Amino acid sequence: MSITITPLRHEFAGEVSGIDCTRPLNAEAVRAIRDGMDRYAVLVFHDQKLTDEQQLAFTLNFGVIEPGFGNNRVHFRTEREARTLGKSIGDFSNLDPIGKPLAPDSRAHMFKLADRLWHSDSSFKAIPAAWSILSGRAIPSWGGNTEFADMRAAYDALDERTQAHIEDLVCRHSNIYSREKIGFADLSDNERADFRPVRQRLVRRHPNTGRKSLFLSSHAGLVEGLSVPEGRMLLLDLTELATRERFVYSHTWRLHDLVIWDNQATMHRGRPHDPDEARDIRQTRLAGPAETIEQAA
Repeated sequence: MSITITPLRHEFAGEVSGIDCTRPLNAEAVRAIRDGMDRYAVLVFHDQKLTDEQQLAFTLNFGVIEPGFGNNRVHFRTEREARTLGKSIGDFSNLDPIGKPLAPDSRAHMFKLADRLWHSDSSFKAIPAAWSILSGRAIPSWGGNTEFADMRAAYDALDERTQAHIEDLVCRHSNIYSREKIGFADLSDNERADFRPVRQRLVRRHPNTGRKSLFLSSHAGLVEGLSVPEGRMLLLDLTELATRERFVYSHTWRLHDLVIWDNQATMHRGRPHDPDEARDIRQTRLAGPAETIEQAA
């Protein structure tokens, strides 16, 4: 069967057929996925019934796992809430070890709610993530879409004066900023130290395509050289532009979907779903190539 990619949203997001992600990939399949990601930035594969080991093997065709990713205490899960998954698999589900949804008043549930804000994975780290790869193992009957915004097209839509204004701006990113936006400020001194802000360019250039994009995220809270109100208004204005309908693809999950996105060209967010139903989604994440602050725009 030949490999094809069908556009889902203009030239942003594509549906892949002709590749079985549960089996070792040949060079043609790896090249097709790499080329597809550079073009579309979001790829969707249906009917991929992966194990954790198969998901990791698939991921390693395209790079190395982000350092420290995949520990079982993601989103501040307690020992009682943490599930044991495969190596380098991040638990982005709403489930505890016995398959019961996390309590709505649990710290892990409340911390995870900020994933419904527009963000870019690991922008709060000095070297942010490259690709994120998400496998849908159990899907709720209502809600739970993942939405993606094309930050390349959003940059292209800016007028020349705005592009010149933001060209060399640097933002500070932290989990502190994103969690405070939803009213979650329950962080210890040690946690705040772990989440100390990092510097990221506001305009970045893709390492493969050379195309410029906005680097926005709910984790961004300050813009260097601007007052806090001025900086946050700028970030709000840019985010409002970047998430207009014409720049957004909303993915409606099917059981055993595999979805890949490039954090170097997109933002994303999760949408609400029935909290009493299982939503078991598992992520692998590729390390980014370098600090954005070292890159020329």
